[in-house]
Amino acid sequence: MGSIVLLDLMGGVALLLWGLHMVLTGVLRAFGPDLRRFLGTALGNRFTAFGAGLALTALLQSSTATGLMTTSLTADGVVSLVPALAIMLGANVGTTLIVQVLSFNISAFAPVLFLIGFITFRAGGGSLARALGRIAIGLGLTLLSLHILLTTLAPAEQAPTVRALLHAATNDPVLCIVIAAALTWAAHSSVAVVLLVMSLAYSHFVAPAAALALVLGANLGSAINPLLEGGIHGDPATRRLPAGNMLNRVVGILLALPFLQPLAHELTALQPDAAKMTAEFHMLFNVALAVLFIAPLDGVAWLLTRMLPERKGPTDPSVPRYLDESALDTPPLALANAARETLRMGDTLEAMLRDVMTALMTNERKLVSEVSRMDNIVDRLTEAIKLYIAGLTRGSLDEREGRRAMEIVTFAINLEHIGDIIDKNLCELAAKKIKRRYQFSAEGAAELSAFHKRIVENLQAAFGVFMTGDVEGARRLLREKAELRKAELDAADRHFERLREGRPESLETTSLHLDILSDLKRIHSHICSVAYPVLEAAGELPALDNANGDVATDALAYQPKLP
Repeated sequence: MGSIVLLDLMGGVALLLWGLHMVLTGVLRAFGPDLRRFLGTALGNRFTAFGAGLALTALLQSSTATGLMTTSLTADGVVSLVPALAIMLGANVGTTLIVQVLSFNISAFAPVLFLIGFITFRAGGGSLARALGRIAIGLGLTLLSLHILLTTLAPAEQAPTVRALLHAATNDPVLCIVIAAALTWAAHSSVAVVLLVMSLAYSHFVAPAAALALVLGANLGSAINPLLEGGIHGDPATRRLPAGNMLNRVVGILLALPFLQPLAHELTALQPDAAKMTAEFHMLFNVALAVLFIAPLDGVAWLLTRMLPERKGPTDPSVPRYLDESALDTPPLALANAARETLRMGDTLEAMLRDVMTALMTNERKLVSEVSRMDNIVDRLTEAIKLYIAGLTRGSLDEREGRRAMEIVTFAINLEHIGDIIDKNLCELAAKKIKRRYQFSAEGAAELSAFHKRIVENLQAAFGVFMTGDVEGARRLLREKAELRKAELDAADRHFERLREGRPESLETTSLHLDILSDLKRIHSHICSVAYPVLEAAGELPALDNANGDVATDALAYQPKLP
């Protein structure tokens, strides 16, 4: 009987974890980008930051997700360390709110939530409705799992093996803390572990003092994952926030540990229901830590800055900065990371495009070698972005997230193609011009510079379209494509006019001049690829197809499949 009870218990815990996961993913899919913007703006002072962290975590039911968003904002310099620490104090209190709600017997609402979630998910046409349906189903699974845990533990009082095992494991408070911390680390959810402890306490499998020790362990375990996910390598400054969160957990546990027995006695007298007593201690502990640490956060931030100084020295530009593997479980955050890395790659590409034209105009040989080196950076970053998106798509993405993942990969690959054109074509032309000491005519040089300037401006505009999905910006890019085609023909006509005049510079650079114009136009075609998914989503691509004969062909040419 003992083995059956343990198997039922593990099944109930698994269902609980899956329910909490569905709620988290549903909320992130429905409101993910808005939540990140809210977190980045509600930071006037440490108290508003505390409130933002509390509200966001109560909604997400995961302090880990809040911590990931906050760590990302802190790494970008959007949020300083003091308000970030205040956000985490609020996040730790926020996790207690859902525990408080679930401490009441509301499992009867589970079938209603299943029905609402199923209808919303199946009938909802948009991704928002489906995400709300997922949230309702996840809440229903959470309530159902709690009911399963309680009904499983009730007859287990007749299983001496189970009772003896739990009593031996929870007899020592320090061992309780270690066990609960390990469970929380493995489950990535302090809420699930605290709810399990509440079930054990309600069924009298663990003593009140042991239940409090297990709650302390769950709070400690919730701080382990963000610290480990930061890794032991990389810039130590990125670990300041999770280290600060761990610090206040450890201090709180050390302060509470000697008083567990009297605390258990007093709390049991005030709240005889063991499950509610456990939930109330969970909230009391986190509120007390928030009160204790909210004032001296400046000192804590100073200490963390001294302990984990920012690493100085040269960094490899081909190493991704934003592709955080720990964010892959949070698709909106992971997609934002991939987009930022693609934009960083685009900055390198813009530098290549500027430098290669400088090399062509000034015959600077060193610049040609530098541009070729930068192309290797672009290639490595492209590969890293593709692998990151491939890892993300192994999980569950909704239609909007899948479309955005494809847009990021498509744009990254097109940027890589631009880098190849610069490296293999324009750099070769520059090397040839330098070797033979050719010079463009003043008029030819001015034409090429003006044409190149328009390409650079359109590349910058493409970055904006990529990040914002601006439909009007996408339209302008395609209008500019048609105008550039005409500008290329006009520049070629003027060059041939100079040839007919017998200009010696024009005679020497005929092939170079025309090849540069052609390569720049090819680069612009790749730049314009960012406009097609934006216009397709707006329902305008077919109309543009009729207006511009090669739009459909170009759009298909620059739509690679995910790796």
